[in-house]
Amino acid sequence: MSERQAAILKITSEVLGAAREFLAREGFVELLPVITAPVTDPLRHNTDRAVIEAYGGKWHLTRSMIFHKQAAVRACERIFSFSPNIRLEPSEWGHTGRHLFEFVQLDLEARGATREEVMSLGERLFTYVTERVRASCCRELRELGRELPLFQPPFPRITYREAQARYGEGFEEALSREAETPVWVIDFPIEVREFYDREDPQRPGILLDMDLVYPEGYGEALSGGEREHEPGRILARLRTQGLSPDDYRPLLSLAEKGLPPSAGFGIGIERWVRFLAGLPHVRGTRLFPRVPGELSHL
Repeated sequence: MSERQAAILKITSEVLGAAREFLAREGFVELLPVITAPVTDPLRHNTDRAVIEAYGGKWHLTRSMIFHKQAAVRACERIFSFSPNIRLEPSEWGHTGRHLFEFVQLDLEARGATREEVMSLGERLFTYVTERVRASCCRELRELGRELPLFQPPFPRITYREAQARYGEGFEEALSREAETPVWVIDFPIEVREFYDREDPQRPGILLDMDLVYPEGYGEALSGGEREHEPGRILARLRTQGLSPDDYRPLLSLAEKGLPPSAGFGIGIERWVRFLAGLPHVRGTRLFPRVPGELSHL
């Protein structure tokens, strides 16, 4: 193992430990991750499902723990998990520098929380972990030639429509290249996100969700928002998006029994480490990277 690889692993370990410490202080309970499930996040962009057959049924490899998070906050008010995700994305995405088809996401959810509350939480988490890496990984950052910039919340905000008008379609990369600090993108149109993202009751067609975008061209950091939890709303959104309610019967059954309102987000660990370490490609964060379109020998 090279000194460079060892430095990246040390930074990754610090990110995991600092995030756990921060969330424990904030009253979060850690869940073991869900690897297989009868239903998983639809993610309607170009992402194929990985499915296995066992015990007379089909099981999806988890693409995100969104439905399990919504269910889990019935038991614990605040939960998080370091969740492995499998997303079989197009081979050409392997060249973006941002994509792995197997990665780990810090997924968290809070019962009764609003978008504003989880945005504030995300800023505090991001700042805390960044400062811990800066303080504890000085030698490793020097080895990588990385000087971490200083960030002070609150981070600036821009609506989806404003970003689209300023930078055009697919604005994330241009916004990230221009930004000098992390930036929130808020108020996504209902047609561009998933059915579980909550529509603002005061502004039809606008979702109470958000993305945090890294500066320096590193792209998306985290994504989340408030959740649809009423069975009638979930059913209507499924039908609008052309999804079969039968495929999401486990979620609908939970909603009929009573899902609490909640909000949360997911932040990719490898992308986070890539940013903190200043790496050209997210593959550099893993000893055994799984890059779209590439085969691995181990």
